[in-house]
Amino acid sequence: MSDRTAGIRAIAGKWLQDGTVEAVLGWEQGTYRDKTAPVLVRKAEEVDRLVFNERCTNNLMTYLKRDPVRSLNTVGIVAKGCDIKALIGLIQESQVPREKVKILAVTCPGVRNADGKRPVKCAACDVNTPVFYDEIVGEKIASNPDRAARFRDVEALEAMTPEERHRFWREQFDKCIRCYACRQACPLCICSRCIAEKNQPQWIETSAHPRGNFAWNLIRAYHLAGRCIECEACETACPADIPLMLLNRYMAKVVEQSFGYEAGKDPQTQPPLRTFKLDDDNSFIL
Repeated sequence: MSDRTAGIRAIAGKWLQDGTVEAVLGWEQGTYRDKTAPVLVRKAEEVDRLVFNERCTNNLMTYLKRDPVRSLNTVGIVAKGCDIKALIGLIQESQVPREKVKILAVTCPGVRNADGKRPVKCAACDVNTPVFYDEIVGEKIASNPDRAARFRDVEALEAMTPEERHRFWREQFDKCIRCYACRQACPLCICSRCIAEKNQPQWIETSAHPRGNFAWNLIRAYHLAGRCIECEACETACPADIPLMLLNRYMAKVVEQSFGYEAGKDPQTQPPLRTFKLDDDNSFIL
């Protein structure tokens, strides 16, 4: 058992034993050795189910929106630094009361995807040691974010001509089967009823054809502008392997350049597209 796993179990057990929380949301060992799965532990005797390793890739913050967790008065959640960025977003938008959630942060050297590779988010990570939490386990890890890696694919896309970009996205969106796995996995897709499911009026065609697929994927990206914390949950969940993070990181780059804002940093600061200042710089628009 790793020191991080032992620390998580000790703190989670204490919280459950003394009634600090009603349940703890974390990861448990999956069916296969190289997989983990989300688990909601409600009893102190069950904390031995909790684990932490480099396969803990799921962003557990998305489960804070689900009814079984929403119904709890207090919940503990095990979280990496990148996951906590999503919680900050939910707090900013009044989706999760801060006092309802106890954050059991864990330092993280990086995770691995199903193919065993480090994702881009780990190369660009600036929160290997979380800074927003109630309790933390694990030795402090210094971050060395590779900004070039973060935007390398975006810059390659920007170098294309408009015609090349349109052809590229047409080929990608043609693969979309409209399963909405990206939406379900995203911790910041928070609408109780998605615009893709509304038909009075119907804004987005529901069939999996080019026009409807373009509308769905672009509108979802617009809705996450200035909000996406780049956890890559959407791209990981996509069964068609559409590079959704290309859109999200492009939006993040534009927001940073235009507003000097990076999502998931400060729970007291509102995202730029949710507020305005009279002295905002509009030069990039006008």
